[in-house]
Amino acid sequence: MFIKQISRNDLLKPLQAVVGIVERKQPLPILSNVLLKKNVEGVRFVTTDLEIQIEAQLKTELQSTGGPESITISAKKLQEILRAIPDESSISLDTNESKLLVKANKSRFSLQTLPAQDFPSLTEQLTGSVKIEIEQGKLKRLLGSVQHAMAQQDIRYYLNGVLLVIEGNSIKLIATDGHRLAYIAEKLATEHPKKEVILSRKTVNELLKLLSDSEDKLELELAEKQVRVTFADIVLTSKVIDGKFPDYTRVIPNHTNNLTLNRVVILQALQRAAILSNEKFRGVRLLLTEKNLQIISSNSEQEEAQEDIETDYQGSALDIGFNVNYLLEGINNINSADVTLSFGDQNSSLLITIPGQSDYKYVVMPMRI
Repeated sequence: MFIKQISRNDLLKPLQAVVGIVERKQPLPILSNVLLKKNVEGVRFVTTDLEIQIEAQLKTELQSTGGPESITISAKKLQEILRAIPDESSISLDTNESKLLVKANKSRFSLQTLPAQDFPSLTEQLTGSVKIEIEQGKLKRLLGSVQHAMAQQDIRYYLNGVLLVIEGNSIKLIATDGHRLAYIAEKLATEHPKKEVILSRKTVNELLKLLSDSEDKLELELAEKQVRVTFADIVLTSKVIDGKFPDYTRVIPNHTNNLTLNRVVILQALQRAAILSNEKFRGVRLLLTEKNLQIISSNSEQEEAQEDIETDYQGSALDIGFNVNYLLEGINNINSADVTLSFGDQNSSLLITIPGQSDYKYVVMPMRI
């Protein structure tokens, strides 16, 4: 007997935490499995794709039931079985040669296992790491503010992730796909030596799923080749992207033509204009004149949308085009009543900031329309 009796919900919780990185079709069949390993606290759940490893602890008293100390079984199949079993069910796991028997109520499932000794684990490479403590909710907010600007499968592999910088008493996160850039910074309680790593897209997405919105602390370790995040009963270890991230400080402009608007007003105007924008290019024109901002979109069917917003703008007249999706994503990730748009000329990028604050910057490159 591997586990004599345990509630379905207690068994499902750690499995849900580790199953996100598992894919059914893997070059090594064992990578589709979850390792269940008995320890003094209960059972450790481990999955890996050789780039990321996630561990979650199931805290339970295990009766001395004999049997193996570790097994590996299909992570997705076990998840689907547990999801299909009624909430309040009691479950037992029993081993029989190369099979795991899952029993719940009058249901029986026999799953194929693979030897636990063949399960690969990431080699720890955290020598000389910088460790910081930060609230779960704070790190989740920081990642969520920039993740939309990550590149997707770009040949410039270092753009397919988020740059995380620890310097002094600040943490900065930056993401760019070459068309727009998102930057956010936050103060830390203590000073730290400078460290930069590029978190992979998959690591960022897993953290966004696993982190809570709470003020509970987590430990973040950053090393040359690896990062580790420890929180609640979960440990996520990941390789970092080996590459040189662009100098983001050179991308962020210092424009003087500033326009401050109600965030909801500009957001809703852009959403309406987006309806009739070209489906492929998603372009909108911003026409700035004294005390007025006009947003114009059109498509290949000769349809057109026009939005006018009264402003206090006093700068130079400007006619400039942008991808409306990029504008919407940047403004959507701002949590304030107003936003400031800063313009250069028609060939210059747009800078979106929060009035009176310097910890969030969003840059969008112009497009010809």
